[in-house]
Amino acid sequence: MVIYTVRQGDSLYSIAQRYGVPMQMLIDDNRLANPEQLVVGQTIVIVTDSITHTVAPGESLFSIARRYGVTVATILEANPDITNPAVIYPGQSIIIPVPDRKIGNIDVNGYAFPNISTTVLNDTLPHLTYISPFSYQVRANGSLVTINDDAIISAARAQNVAPLMVITNILEGGSFDSDLASTILNSQQVQNTVLNNVVQTLESKNYYGLDIDFEYIYSSDREAYNQFVQRTVDRLRPLGYTVTTALAPKTRADQPGLLYEAHDYAFHGATVDHVILMTYEWGYTYSPAQAVAPLNRVEEVLRYAVTDIPSEKILMGIPNYGYDWTLPFVQGSAARTISHTAAVNLAAREGAEIMFDEEAQSPYFNYFDDQGREHEVWFEDARSIEAKLLLVDKYNLGGVSYWTVNSFFPQNWLVLESIYNVNKVL
Repeated sequence: MVIYTVRQGDSLYSIAQRYGVPMQMLIDDNRLANPEQLVVGQTIVIVTDSITHTVAPGESLFSIARRYGVTVATILEANPDITNPAVIYPGQSIIIPVPDRKIGNIDVNGYAFPNISTTVLNDTLPHLTYISPFSYQVRANGSLVTINDDAIISAARAQNVAPLMVITNILEGGSFDSDLASTILNSQQVQNTVLNNVVQTLESKNYYGLDIDFEYIYSSDREAYNQFVQRTVDRLRPLGYTVTTALAPKTRADQPGLLYEAHDYAFHGATVDHVILMTYEWGYTYSPAQAVAPLNRVEEVLRYAVTDIPSEKILMGIPNYGYDWTLPFVQGSAARTISHTAAVNLAAREGAEIMFDEEAQSPYFNYFDDQGREHEVWFEDARSIEAKLLLVDKYNLGGVSYWTVNSFFPQNWLVLESIYNVNKVL
C-alpha cells in the first residue's frame, strides 16, 4: 500500500501512470465520486505490491530507492535485467516492490446507529470483529428502551461479526444524565432489574456480549459504578457473554472533571474483557476549530492507559467524522458534523487546498461560504488513520473502535487491512 498526497498539477491519470497501476483501480478502491476533480492535499490510497517507476533524467538507483523507502538491493532483486546498477537510463521502467506491512492481528469494533444503510453495513462488516448497535437506554426503574437492531445483528452474524449490546444512561430524547446514572447505581433493586432485562435481551436477540457506556457519572458514584460493573461481569461471564466498558480519555488517574472522575481505569482493566477508550472529541460541536483526535493528545492518553489497563484489553477509539466550524469562533456556536468523504468533496467544490497539521497528524482546510463567512474543517484521511493505527502496534493494544460506522470511509479500511489482520471471534 502507498498513500499518495495530491500535488498541484496532478491528475488521477498521471498518478496512475506514475505508479504503474490502472486508473480505474484507484477510482474503485478509493470510491472517488468525481475522479476528474482532485484536491491539492487529498490522499489517494494505492493498493499494490509493486510500483512501476519510469526513470527520469539524472536519477540513480540510489536516489530512486531513497524516494520509495527501499534498498538498492531490493530493487535489483525485483529487476534481474539490471546487470549493472550504475547504468540505468531515462525512460527505463523499473519495478519497485512495496513491502508487505502486515504487523499483527487486532480486534475492530464499530458502533452503529440502527438507521445505518444496508449497503454501508454490508460493506463495513468484513472489516469488523464486533459491531455495537447504539443503544439500549436504561431507565430509572431498570427497564430498557429497545432499539431496532434485528437487521444489524442478523447481517453481522452472517458475516461472522460478533454483535455487542450497548447500554447507556441516556435520557430518552436527551443525552447522558448524571442523575439517572446515580439512581441506577445506588439501587440494588434497579440493578437487578437492569441485569435481568440485559440477560433476556442478550439471549433473545442473539448478542455476543455487553458494552456498558455510562458517562458523566458523579465522582461520588465511582465505587457504586465499579460495583455495578463487577456485578454485571459476575452475572454475564458464567453465561458465556463478554463485558466491555467505554471510558473517557484520561491522562492520569486523578484527572478532575465530571467526564473522568468515576471512570476507574485500574478497576475496569482488571475486571472486564475489553475497554474502549473514547480518544476523540478534543475538537467537538461547541469547541473552537481543532482536530477531533489529535495524535499527540491520543498518545498522551495511551501512555497513561497502559500503566493501569492490560494493553491487550484496550480498544483505541477512532472518530469516523469531522467538523465544519464557522469562524471566528463564538462561544455557544455549533460546528456541523461532516463525514471524511464529504469533507474532501466540500474542499473540491470550494477550491480549497487541504493542509496537514504535523503535530496533530490531522488534515484540515479553510473556505468561504456564500455569505462570505470563513470556515475551518478538520477531518481524517489516510495519513491520519495510518498514524493512529500504528499506535496500536506501538502500545501493543488489542485493537480499535470506530465511532461510528454509519458512513463508509473506504480509505480507512484500505489502510487498516494493509497493516493488520482483523480478528474474528465467531
